[in-house]
Amino acid sequence: MFDLDRWQEIFQTISKNKLRTILSGFTIAFAILLFTLLFGIGNGLKHTFEKQFAGDSQNSVYINSGTTTKPYKGLQSGRQIQFRNEDAKFINEKFPDEIQFFSPNIQRSMQAIYKGEQNRYTVRGVYPDYQPLESAVIQDGRFLSYIDIKRRAKVIAIGRLVEEDLFGAKSAMGKNINLDGISYKVVGVFNDPGGDNDERYIYAPFTTIQGMYKPNDEVDYFGLTFNSKLSVDEALAFSNLLTKVLKEKHNIDPRDQAAIRVRNYAEGTKNVQQFMTVLNVIILFIGIGTLIAGIIGISNIMVYIVKERTKELGIRKALGATPSSIIGMILMESIFITALAGYTGLMLGVFALRALGDSLEKYFILNPSVETYVVVGATIVLIIAGTIAGYIPAKRAASIKPIVALNDE
Repeated sequence: MFDLDRWQEIFQTISKNKLRTILSGFTIAFAILLFTLLFGIGNGLKHTFEKQFAGDSQNSVYINSGTTTKPYKGLQSGRQIQFRNEDAKFINEKFPDEIQFFSPNIQRSMQAIYKGEQNRYTVRGVYPDYQPLESAVIQDGRFLSYIDIKRRAKVIAIGRLVEEDLFGAKSAMGKNINLDGISYKVVGVFNDPGGDNDERYIYAPFTTIQGMYKPNDEVDYFGLTFNSKLSVDEALAFSNLLTKVLKEKHNIDPRDQAAIRVRNYAEGTKNVQQFMTVLNVIILFIGIGTLIAGIIGISNIMVYIVKERTKELGIRKALGATPSSIIGMILMESIFITALAGYTGLMLGVFALRALGDSLEKYFILNPSVETYVVVGATIVLIIAGTIAGYIPAKRAASIKPIVALNDE
């Protein structure tokens, strides 16, 4: 393997047959390059879908009320369904084992002012349980607490971009922000993987906001997470049953789709999983096809190379070269070219994906990249294929008698 004379001989053979070497190397490099790009773009699509769901917990369920579109039990259509605190109690008592976190929500747009800076933001009155629904990560201070809920405290947790808008490079912690004429103390700053929009929310205690703006115990909507032990199908069955019992409670026709809307992220997760499975199968199929094309190309080139060198091999045998030494020389040359070209294709593919970067985001391809083990594995497959492709014709050539090889035209 580390015979210096053997390697010198291989390099001499390569230098004397540049076109042959370039053609075989190009076939291998192109196969790995295409393989890398395909998997990179596939992963970019996967990253796009993951980002779409990053803003909320994957086991989130949101319950909104609307207007009835069908008459039911003597009641006319066009009724506005209004959730109240009793609905929160009803839901929790009905599904104690299925619900993990739960929070009623009141949402208002308010003008926020701090000294000379002001902007308009969405303010949500929530319970502490709402934090995991939005996947909000506290970067400074804390989120709301149940003591805040009990005391109806005028405190808020603000998004990172709210702090940036109103306070610039300074910390908002402990400062007071005026929201529609009422002063609230900042107790926490959060960031959110959902992006800029989710980092411009302001969260306040539910009881504080309800006491000021909803005197009749009204609730805008509910948010909850279902038990993580539930399968996707069980989670969907849970949300269907939840919809059914809420319609029964509010005397809504079971066929009325507008009066109560339950959005279960499990359904989206299931659809994405199915899509990604199909996508992965397609990419894998194309990738395998690309590798097979590369393997066929290597095989054809190696057959041609060995046939072209038949007379040379005959001279070597006439001078005393053993069949094993001839086979070993051809195999080493084949492995070397395959490994070098494969690595070149791999590097070109990785470089191309990095160069593309976020430029493909408009085509719903985010951060196209490929795991190292995938392309390394593909390269190894091609090296093995190159070895086999070189071994078969080399073994056949090594078995030819010198006189026959020397007479070959």
